[in-house]
Amino acid sequence: MSGTSLDGVDVAALATDGRRCAVAGPALTVPYPDAFRERLRAILGAAAPSAAIAAVEAELTRLHAEAVAGFRARHPEARFDLVGFHGHTILHRPAERRTWQIGDGALLARLVGVDVVADFRSADVAAGGEGAPLAPLYHAALAVDMAKPVAVLNLGGVGNVTWIGDGADDILAFDTGPGNALIDDWVRRHTGRAADIDGALAQAGTVSAAHVARFLAHPYFARMPPKSLDRDDFQDIIPEGLALADGAATLTEMSSAAVAAAARHFPAPPRKWLVCGGGRHNPALMAALARLLPAPVRPVEAAGWDGDALEAQAFAYLAVRSVLGLPLSLPATTGAPHAVRGGRVFPTAAARGSGG
Repeated sequence: MSGTSLDGVDVAALATDGRRCAVAGPALTVPYPDAFRERLRAILGAAAPSAAIAAVEAELTRLHAEAVAGFRARHPEARFDLVGFHGHTILHRPAERRTWQIGDGALLARLVGVDVVADFRSADVAAGGEGAPLAPLYHAALAVDMAKPVAVLNLGGVGNVTWIGDGADDILAFDTGPGNALIDDWVRRHTGRAADIDGALAQAGTVSAAHVARFLAHPYFARMPPKSLDRDDFQDIIPEGLALADGAATLTEMSSAAVAAAARHFPAPPRKWLVCGGGRHNPALMAALARLLPAPVRPVEAAGWDGDALEAQAFAYLAVRSVLGLPLSLPATTGAPHAVRGGRVFPTAAARGSGG
């Protein structure tokens, strides 16, 4: 998994039947080299020349292969039958029936010697869905024995939430708004650092209530879910004229307020919120969520889950569902008119050569 925070590659092992059973194995995060991260950032929005995008795609695929190799070296006991490869989203415009995740599934299959499932989102978008979020079915599988309703909040570059009720299909999912992306961009622009480490800047700053109010007036928050966002959809609300710490505090409040606004769409209040993704490591962000949400807010580790590996595990789970012909999305998770299968299988060179 390569997420919208641009931080690196998450690798996770999962034993699953693609339905209820999911047993998590070890995981590894491999940070992107700084120079590659900037090359990847430069093609976001798909406005770069096609040759530049192709070069970054090939490099990204090789970095994923290296991450898998590093994982295997650390965990020789792990055996893979299949690799789920999300790639990296550089453009997401579902209203235009467009979503683009770079990553060469055929090249990765050849490099790792295991069949690869990639291209998870395009079938849903082609069917009229948002193509995101796709982790909700995995969240529901993990929470099957949990007291409900429960909300699983992923705070990556973009935030998304899965509300899970008591029924088998009692689920709702959508993007909440910015997660870490705008905070990261603000800190990078003013300091050159990649993020507000430990929320230190936000904790030292003062929130601009006027900027937060303007942010919450954005029409996205009034739209009924399911709905999804591109990483850069809120670039025009980045506060200007604020000091470094005040801007970080204001953007942190915006991300948290977006989650609180999302909760208005739930069929019923959740008993608790479980938070995964990099945002749960930000004490300022977690404190703001705890202040704005009426139910307990905990990192997913409180449920025995690995919050750094959850998204990578989700695409392993979806890869198995793909080869079994099971849906990857539902009308209540992406807004597609029906349950949608997805993913493309890229067999290894050995399988192709044998006619497999």
